[in-house]
Amino acid sequence: MNAITPIQAEDEAPAPPQGAPRARKRGLLLLGAAVLIGAASYGGHELLAPSSEVTDDAYVAGDVVAITAREPSTVLAINADNTEQVKRGQTLIEFDPATADAQMAAAEAELARAVRAVRSDFAKVDETGAATVQAETELARARNDLARRRAAAAEGAVSGEEVAHAADQVRTAAAALALARSRGAQAHAAVDGTRIETNPDVLAAIAAVRRAAISQGHNRLVAPVDGIVAQRGVQLGQQVGPGTPLMAVVPLDRLWIDANFRETQLADIRVGQKVEIETDIYGGGVTFHGKILGLGAGSGSAFALLPPQNASGNWIKIVQRVPVRIALDPAELKANPLRIGVSAKVTVDTSDHHGAPVARVAAPPLPRETSQDGGPAVQAKIDAIIAANRGTLR
Repeated sequence: MNAITPIQAEDEAPAPPQGAPRARKRGLLLLGAAVLIGAASYGGHELLAPSSEVTDDAYVAGDVVAITAREPSTVLAINADNTEQVKRGQTLIEFDPATADAQMAAAEAELARAVRAVRSDFAKVDETGAATVQAETELARARNDLARRRAAAAEGAVSGEEVAHAADQVRTAAAALALARSRGAQAHAAVDGTRIETNPDVLAAIAAVRRAAISQGHNRLVAPVDGIVAQRGVQLGQQVGPGTPLMAVVPLDRLWIDANFRETQLADIRVGQKVEIETDIYGGGVTFHGKILGLGAGSGSAFALLPPQNASGNWIKIVQRVPVRIALDPAELKANPLRIGVSAKVTVDTSDHHGAPVARVAAPPLPRETSQDGGPAVQAKIDAIIAANRGTLR
């Protein structure tokens, strides 16, 4: 057998296919074309998409309605606890009513006493009037006696001593008349221009009854809004003073978002612009929709407990953030409840520039609370006390 030489082996090796370089070039061209198309699509999307501002420095916020004591008292009952839902007007805490009831009894007694005292003042007017008439009569009699004695003295029928005594009687009667008139003026000063119900002493007693009724109303603390109870710290039998925080009620149906945008993002943000919100609690599966309510009056650092002082030699510029309040859709909140403090990511559509650049018109955030003044029942009690103690005086 003849051996094959290396030169012969090289000559007999298969030649590489002619189409391989062409296929590689075609693949590179296709890849380049795909990259160009993707870049063009992205650029077109960025150019045609509406302008927006995005931040993930955003959190759910809401009202935390504090329930505090208004009078010093002792807790007798607690009717709601943390995580429980309450309705507006529902009783949350009950206090010992003994002190307030005693104050009410004292106020009612003082009102009755004041009415009777005013009755006495009106009676004094009549009494002093009669005394004045009597004094005027005595003075007239004394003057007539003096005139008769002077005439008799001129004829020598009476002595000069009797005339002097008659003159003394006139002076005494005149003094008595002046005293009666003074007492009459004093009696009139106490009651002139008033009735039982409008006398100052009676009005002061009525005010005391109303104050006692207010204290009685504070023995029950009710929920001022619908919401969830939180931060309950009060315990049964606890002695509390005015202003002591007892619990809080959080209305979860009116939450909002506080988004802290960098100052460089605020130029195009306006009140009323539409916002899309994603929260960490639901992730991308639930998108909330809202609108800008207003922008903060200053950066967060400006309202800090210790605001920064930049008038120093060593200064580093730090981009500040300004809080922006975003309203949420109540229907979406009801379908997907949120909690205060959870994180969120917000995207603001800044293409609409018709809104105000800072704030909206002020509106009351919560319903007005009812005054605990006792209501018509207190007025009815006052009227009954006056009627029972005024007698026949009208």
